[in-house]
Amino acid sequence: MTVFLRRSCGAALAYAVATQGVFADVTANDVWADWQAYLSGMGYEVSGDQSVSGNVTTIANMSMAMALPDTEGQFKVVVPEMILTENGDGTVNIDFPDSFPVTISGESEGEAFSADLLYSHDALNMVVSGTPDNMTYDYTANSLTLALDSMEFGDEAVSKDMLGLNLQMNEVAGTSQMKIGENRDIAQQFTAANLTYDVAFDEPDSEDTGRISGKLDDLTFEGDTTIPPGFDVANVQDIYGAGFAASGTFTYGKGNTEMAGTAEGEAFSLSSSSEGGRFTGSIDAQRLVYDLAQNSTKLAVTTADLPFPIEIAMANAGLKFEFPVQASEEIQPFGFGMNLTDFTMSDVLWSMFDPAGALPRDPATIALDTTGTAKVLVDFMDPEAVEDLEASDGVPGELHSLKINELLVSLVGAELTGNGDFKFDNSNTEAFDGMPAPSGIANLKLVGANALIDKLIGMGFVSEDDALGARMMMGLMAVPGEEPDTLNSKIEFTEDGQILANGQRIK
Repeated sequence: MTVFLRRSCGAALAYAVATQGVFADVTANDVWADWQAYLSGMGYEVSGDQSVSGNVTTIANMSMAMALPDTEGQFKVVVPEMILTENGDGTVNIDFPDSFPVTISGESEGEAFSADLLYSHDALNMVVSGTPDNMTYDYTANSLTLALDSMEFGDEAVSKDMLGLNLQMNEVAGTSQMKIGENRDIAQQFTAANLTYDVAFDEPDSEDTGRISGKLDDLTFEGDTTIPPGFDVANVQDIYGAGFAASGTFTYGKGNTEMAGTAEGEAFSLSSSSEGGRFTGSIDAQRLVYDLAQNSTKLAVTTADLPFPIEIAMANAGLKFEFPVQASEEIQPFGFGMNLTDFTMSDVLWSMFDPAGALPRDPATIALDTTGTAKVLVDFMDPEAVEDLEASDGVPGELHSLKINELLVSLVGAELTGNGDFKFDNSNTEAFDGMPAPSGIANLKLVGANALIDKLIGMGFVSEDDALGARMMMGLMAVPGEEPDTLNSKIEFTEDGQILANGQRIK
């Protein structure tokens, strides 16, 4: 390589690095201006006294206040001092006081109330980098804490002995990127070693007391939010109509909760634990999605009415749904599912109704997975529309199809499985007493039903006459399968209103 080429390449590289630094610079004034724009766009009234000394910008008495919807109150945060320090490399450090108050005040049933929460941190370090239109916040902290400092109702002060609240996250680290274009797009992720919580109350005019404390380990969160400009924060429908959208996934490791107290003069306690879980959610103007799962859950409850603890456990529990929320002439998809896997309870509970151990005590499982289509007739994001629906005899939507992808009920030695696929004629609500007329097929399989009935007869839970009626109904609706004590059933709803069971008309 020639000397000229080496020098040219070196100069070009130096220029590229230097100009990249210029384009990536963010100043303290950029950060403060963006805070004001962002918080104002979210409905806060923002104020603060700005002063500059060299590379340090100080915002004194920074106040962020927002009116609480449908009340005369407000949510207010006052930070005595926020210091923005330009580091000379295009980044800005943000430093907060070790603690500052968060105030909620208003009026309820004609009586004024206020609550002061104290936000505090240990070794919070926050650095902003990027450009004015694309800022990234990187932060770490030994701990972040929110605690109830004081509360008043009217002229009466609520002491800390009467009500206490403390939330704390430890070993926190995260990143938040704000990209400004047509909308403000925020991508966030954070981790925390654990979250602890402690809530206690003691009603002075009664004997009721209670305390809830617990811990979640290994927290993670990752999510995205789109915030449109110029929407009306007080109008929920306007927020989503303008393009607001949010989605995220929260996970945690081991968790436990302890609860104890006195209600109506009687003591109670509860303890629960799990081996982790996940929550995923998203919402926009069109759809609401919710997916919750928890692993290896255990629960024990003790009350004054029972001399022994009520203990239950399950390997997995979950709930998920996806629903359209906007009224539309279009037929839209939806989904719903739930599962309770390997549910067990203590022998003490079993002995209350099966002391001889006649019933199999294998873990029970219930699972359902469905999808379908519907026409939504109400804007669920419009509070007035929802209130009108509650006050009327109207319906929120029309069901057009339903598919049962999985049905499983397994308990006390019997098991029911099945699937199905149906369409619904909303123009015909007379054939099925106001319900849209269905058409489609359900396939069901029942194993162990006769053995279970025999056991229930022996226990005295079912009479011989009732058992005979149940067996006659199973004989009408099902046919024997290839395996012992197995029944198969094919239930068909025809478009002309007939119901067939295994080809035999029953309606």
